[in-house]
Amino acid sequence: MAAPTPSLPLSPELPVGLPDALEIARWAGELFNALPNGAQHQAATPPDPPGVTTPLPHQLPSNIAPESAQSAQAIAAAAPALVPDAQAGNGVPDLLATRPHGFVGSRGGHAQSVPQTYASVPPLDVSVPSAGGSPFYFLSEAQAPAVPAAAPDRIPSPAPYSAFGLDDLAGLIPAEPRAVDAAPANASGFYFLDGLSDLDAPAFADVPKQEPERRTVFDVDSVRRDFPILAERANGRPLVWFDNAATTHKPQAVIDRLAYFYAHENSNIHRAAHELAARATDAYEDARKKVARFIGAGSTDEIIFVRGTTEAINLIAKTWGKKNIGAGDEIIVSHLEHHANIVPWLQLVQETGAKLRVIPVDESGQVLLGEYQRLLSPRTKLVSVTQVSNALGTVVPVKEIVELAHRAGAKALVDGAQSVSHMRVDVQALDADFFVFSGHKVFAPTGIGIVYGKRAILEDMPAWQGGGNMITDVTFERALFHGPPARFEAGTGNIADAAGLGAAIDYVERLGIENIAAYEHELLDYATGLLRNVSGLRLIGTAADKASVLSFVLSGYTPEEVGKALNEEGIAVRAGHHCAQPILRRFGVEASVRASLAFYNTRAEVELLASVLQRLRAARPL
Repeated sequence: MAAPTPSLPLSPELPVGLPDALEIARWAGELFNALPNGAQHQAATPPDPPGVTTPLPHQLPSNIAPESAQSAQAIAAAAPALVPDAQAGNGVPDLLATRPHGFVGSRGGHAQSVPQTYASVPPLDVSVPSAGGSPFYFLSEAQAPAVPAAAPDRIPSPAPYSAFGLDDLAGLIPAEPRAVDAAPANASGFYFLDGLSDLDAPAFADVPKQEPERRTVFDVDSVRRDFPILAERANGRPLVWFDNAATTHKPQAVIDRLAYFYAHENSNIHRAAHELAARATDAYEDARKKVARFIGAGSTDEIIFVRGTTEAINLIAKTWGKKNIGAGDEIIVSHLEHHANIVPWLQLVQETGAKLRVIPVDESGQVLLGEYQRLLSPRTKLVSVTQVSNALGTVVPVKEIVELAHRAGAKALVDGAQSVSHMRVDVQALDADFFVFSGHKVFAPTGIGIVYGKRAILEDMPAWQGGGNMITDVTFERALFHGPPARFEAGTGNIADAAGLGAAIDYVERLGIENIAAYEHELLDYATGLLRNVSGLRLIGTAADKASVLSFVLSGYTPEEVGKALNEEGIAVRAGHHCAQPILRRFGVEASVRASLAFYNTRAEVELLASVLQRLRAARPL
């Protein structure tokens, strides 16, 4: 007879009758469902960005292969890559709104097939709980309700040889969750999901704009981390970008928005019946809504996409101008204008016999309003002026100029290329008939710009370019055109860069344009004081109201020599006439050095600029 198989002795420390793994899993699931906001733990999936529809599992394309299995800890650890500078405390946007779930820019910008629910939970704490802490490893300290130390009797004790029941577990859960001081009241609780509320915002309607929520602290060091090009080196030195009046750099959010468009939305717009066309159309038209909100337009129908400010002014000159300006009529510009706001009007007056009149400036570079009033007459049809001089930085009193133009019966155009990145613009408050600007001057891509026009004026303007997208019907005898803005957007538009412009506007609005203006004003004052201490340096443009431009000449040096010396130290400035020859000649020079600032520039950078100029001065004494 075979000896009986010996049985393992029961440990006196383990109760008998423990449930199996399935039973424990069931209890755990019920516990999480019983937690306050339990539904949030079940499906805290970020909504899709506008224009993007998440496919169901059976609809996923075959070329998106899931990655290897990853733990929840690994997924959460990768989450900071979803938002640039996620921990910034300065009001820098958590830019997840521009990166849908699964899009990880730091991993090459491809779609990661990570289950969405993984991204909604924080890292699991699998360490041994400290004494007095929760006995359950799955209740991390960040989520678990506080258990008062003075009331240990609230923790139920199981009966001998029995396990906790659901009623016992529920006794650990207070009626209200514990407040977490580290998170704002409206935060998600997980730092990598902050900012998702933007995706839930209602679509822009043709109503007065509402100010976005902003913070008042401006942390330039944190902001700089959002601009990858600022980590570049020039001639072996850290790049110092003082050429912002020529073009601005792009935050990672804008770069990623372009990559996402080409990876997931690329299509022509409006006409196709397929999914990608819908996504691309949504991206394009959503950008139009953001522009309208950003500059205070009354309707998206008043926003026309063009290549930039130059094309914008040419469009107006060759449509409204040709229709409304004739021989003997007058167009007024200021002495401060960029060539783009001079040449189209010169062409028009040469074609029509009209006249171009110029508002003079004083010795500081500010327009003389008294002289402007004397120029106005019943013959004045258009006044076209810059809001900020690209060569001097002068802030022009455009509201007064527009008002006086309207009193004379003229229309008014405001060139905002140099203003939109530095100050609040409200076209309705200005009462401008036209307002134009370029995306690349406001941290967006090149090749995209804006014409704003009052709806009634745009309706009366003839089409400029002809082709597709701007017509309602074509025969070999005639063509019928759409109303604005489609009438002025012939052919395939710059769809991706429009989406990039929308992302740039989101970024600027999150920082807060007033915060930007205050920081830049302080930096400009500081830099002006340093440059005034350089002997032999002459500042050109000293108006009381200036934006972030320092234009100067240094005796003993040509502007090109100064620019070359600065470049050797990694400092990028513009040396030349800045496409504004008339105003430089007004001050007796053909060229100048222009250092133009943005909100990502620092005091240390302007100190370096002044130091190099002092060294140049010492090398060639007066």
